[in-house]
Amino acid sequence: MSARTLKLGAVLLGVGGPGQHNTWLNPEIPGNASVDVRWYIARAQQAEAAKFDHVFIVDSQFITPDSPHHYLSRLEPLTLLSAIAVHTSHIGLVGTITTSYNEPFNVARRLASLDHISGGRAGWNVVTSGDGGTAGNYSRDEHYDYATRYGRAHEHVAVARGLWDSYEAGAFPRDKDRGVFFDRARQHRLDHSGEYFSVVGPLNLERTPQGQPVIFQAGDSEEGRDLGASIADAIFTHAPTLEQAQAFRRELRARAAAKGRDPEHLLIVPGISVIIADTDEEARAKDAAIRGTKSFDKALAELGRPFGWHDFTQYDLDAPFPEVGDAGALSFRTQAESIKKVARDNDLTLRQVVEHQLEQFRSPFVGSPRTVADAIQRWFEAGAFDGINITVNVPSEFAQFTDRVLPILRERGVVRSEYESTTLRGNLGLPIPANRHTALREAEAAATAPAQGAPAAAPVPVA
Repeated sequence: MSARTLKLGAVLLGVGGPGQHNTWLNPEIPGNASVDVRWYIARAQQAEAAKFDHVFIVDSQFITPDSPHHYLSRLEPLTLLSAIAVHTSHIGLVGTITTSYNEPFNVARRLASLDHISGGRAGWNVVTSGDGGTAGNYSRDEHYDYATRYGRAHEHVAVARGLWDSYEAGAFPRDKDRGVFFDRARQHRLDHSGEYFSVVGPLNLERTPQGQPVIFQAGDSEEGRDLGASIADAIFTHAPTLEQAQAFRRELRARAAAKGRDPEHLLIVPGISVIIADTDEEARAKDAAIRGTKSFDKALAELGRPFGWHDFTQYDLDAPFPEVGDAGALSFRTQAESIKKVARDNDLTLRQVVEHQLEQFRSPFVGSPRTVADAIQRWFEAGAFDGINITVNVPSEFAQFTDRVLPILRERGVVRSEYESTTLRGNLGLPIPANRHTALREAEAAATAPAQGAPAAAPVPVA
């Protein structure tokens, strides 16, 4: 078995996501970066040159005027990733698709298409849609409740996986000499009828290069953690402290084991922020300057997102944090409850809650290249994570990590020097899922085969 190495992901956020209020002003970032396919391709190639495992495209389908700049106008993930695919050769291509507002057949076909286009590099970040307003864009008066959202998600992924097994390997011999295009015995209907979906199948696309796209998941609620432990190959999360990161990884791996899964095949990949300069002092000053550019007013508006875009500008900033009832119950409930708990436990005003939100994500990965490399290695070896996601906006800042930190980690054997595979599964060290129909065929053949060393049955005379 090869030595465990740190997995690397690049989150491509164009002109800036939550909390990145003035990122787009940097002269290195085109004003239209979030819709410029050339910007994404260049960043993906930059990550691939550094031997990253994947690029990750986040997505949601509801916005307000207060949404982060990148969210206001951005490309659809799988369309974008298909374009990146033909300009790269090894890096994985992970896109967010909601199970709440898509049909399994369509999702399975789109992801399988990306997997074929890329030669086996597709990944699916499974979400249930936290923005409750999304319902209004899909002919619904109200967003699904948590039980329905996660019930749909479990079934949605199960159906997609069933569809990806529609064809066994070797279903298409395409033998022109014999005039045989495909083997009917290796095509299978799904005939699924469940609580949320009814899908006949088969999928009209053959088995993909890596068997099935890699499943990622990023929910932190109780329902989200259960879903991740059940279906995910990798979990996207946040890791405020080393101890919290260790606890999260232990919990998710234990949950996976309890479900009969190999916990070694569940990778924990939090997003981290790295601030790098020549010295630790310069890096801390750089971090303070970046935090100083954040806008209180924009942060106040963004505070509404986990609460279903509740308008917090209507309240007195210096009064106690307002009672907002069940706002957020159909949106980012876990995040909303966490914010309310912090406010309640510490008797915070609304202003103090906003300030806390601005300060809470202080990165532990700030310093010189060696300091940052030391911190990442310490967390990795302490079992805090299996990989990390780095947000990419400014190319030269990303290069600080790829060109100055990674060589140190590479010299220590923490990260790879070369790709091990041309598929995302291969580079993540994940097994190719067995096709269920092939596995059944082989099991039946083994059950009916004569025991080793037993005499063969006498031939039946032919009349």
